[in-house]
Amino acid sequence: MKTDFDKNIKIDKNIKKEKNIKMDKNMQAENIHKNVDEITINDFVAKNDKDVLELKKHVLSSGSVVPLLHFRKLNELSMMEHCFTTRLGGLSTGMFESLNLSFTRGDDEKKVLENYKRVAEAIGAEAGQIVTTDQTHTTNVLRVGKKQCGIGVTRKRPYTDVDGLITNEPNVVLATFYADCVPLYFVDPVHMAIGLSHSGWRGTVNRMGKQTLIAMNREFGTEAHDVIAAIGPSICQDCYEISQDVAEHFVDEFATTDDPNASDILRYKGAGKYQLDLWECNRRVLVEAGVQEANIAITNICTCCNPTLLFSHRASHGKRGNLGAFMFLK
Repeated sequence: MKTDFDKNIKIDKNIKKEKNIKMDKNMQAENIHKNVDEITINDFVAKNDKDVLELKKHVLSSGSVVPLLHFRKLNELSMMEHCFTTRLGGLSTGMFESLNLSFTRGDDEKKVLENYKRVAEAIGAEAGQIVTTDQTHTTNVLRVGKKQCGIGVTRKRPYTDVDGLITNEPNVVLATFYADCVPLYFVDPVHMAIGLSHSGWRGTVNRMGKQTLIAMNREFGTEAHDVIAAIGPSICQDCYEISQDVAEHFVDEFATTDDPNASDILRYKGAGKYQLDLWECNRRVLVEAGVQEANIAITNICTCCNPTLLFSHRASHGKRGNLGAFMFLK
């Protein structure tokens, strides 16, 4: 039976049909068979033609090539380095092909460690400088420094339930992990501080972006209006179907007087199912927390639309590795 909530949201006739999405994926699927050094940004299925991300092919000392995505807006900041990984340039095989960054999904740990070393070298760091999260869809943010370097990569993690990391120490590489959820990058050029957070639907509805900014303000004096932020590659609205119970959480949190059904972030597709725009939700979270609109870069690359170039939990039905977001102060 259709509820009042269902009735108040119109079915969007312009929702992309699943068969059209599959066509895009099939056209793009052959790209993984190209040589790594042949891949370009144009091989990714993009949601618009905005020039937001660039693909750099980093040549390592071994001669291996590691393609990484970088935000053009963040590249303008000489104080830090960052990236978002692809599936390409690693050693893993099978469903983990090839730059898998998860030690816990059944991959060969030696290969995963080598993958970390490759990413670290590509961005001018070492694997022993990396500090990782323990992501459980919380809004917990941890301040880390040199004492924590290596945690989660070269030594065991002593903490749990941490979805965001912040630091003001140079050469401490923050790392968070993804396969559809939203990466959030924060750079405070005034106080020389950075943050990196994981925001799935639970983190988004609980405003992980705002919580990260609060933590940076508490620890470093960061003011949101000074922050340069980026919303990283993740699942797009066309691909992200949710149930009514999840949709109701977003209506409760994001509805306004002018838009009581949060139709700017939710599209009703019938049968109690909705398409959720996590990118717009996180943009709103950041703006409402005080980040200037002009200081926010938003991805136009969806993980689920690019399953051969990026890991996607939805596209692979859970048979996948992990992507990573990395950032450090120089």
